[in-house]
Amino acid sequence: MGVRDDQKAATREKVLDAARDLFNEVGYDETTIRAIAERARVSVGSVFTTFASKAEVLSHVMDHRLTELYAEFDRVVPFLRGSTADRLCSIFAIHYEFETRRVKLFLAHVASSYNPNNDPGVTPYGRNPRLTQMLLDVLEEGVRKGEVRDDLDLRLIVDTLKAAYAWNYRMTAAAGGTVPAAEMSAVMDKQIAVIAEGWKPL
Repeated sequence: MGVRDDQKAATREKVLDAARDLFNEVGYDETTIRAIAERARVSVGSVFTTFASKAEVLSHVMDHRLTELYAEFDRVVPFLRGSTADRLCSIFAIHYEFETRRVKLFLAHVASSYNPNNDPGVTPYGRNPRLTQMLLDVLEEGVRKGEVRDDLDLRLIVDTLKAAYAWNYRMTAAAGGTVPAAEMSAVMDKQIAVIAEGWKPL
């Protein structure tokens, strides 16, 4: 890369770091592109040169964070034990523990996913291919082990699990971001138990 590319990459990192902190401190709606630029010590034009919109900035912030999370999963997932439901509970517990460190940021990500005017560069919540594949892998192994019926639409189960996971953040939103990860995980465990009743072999 040339000097210009290096500068562009450095600006991008500054913008993402500033936006991540602002989204988590004051929330998505209250954060402006101007505020992000000021925190990053770059011009507003530099932000728009790199990103098309605030929603795209948020999307890239989340992608950047998830790199760290899935590096952890690469180490942990091969060692998960127990039933299909147990393994799914562990995966979501790790997600809750990670996301509640910056809960306002994650709530902003979920909320922005329902915006019908999102730019093409935005990856909304629920379309994370790594999480989708991880859950599919667990369910497919459950089919092989005879724990999960082989006539079910596994992607529909994955969508249901992801919807339950996101729904549980309503408790945190209502409590101003103070609900512990363990409490949400306990609710998710019960939801997975209910869903598991539907995938049991007949």
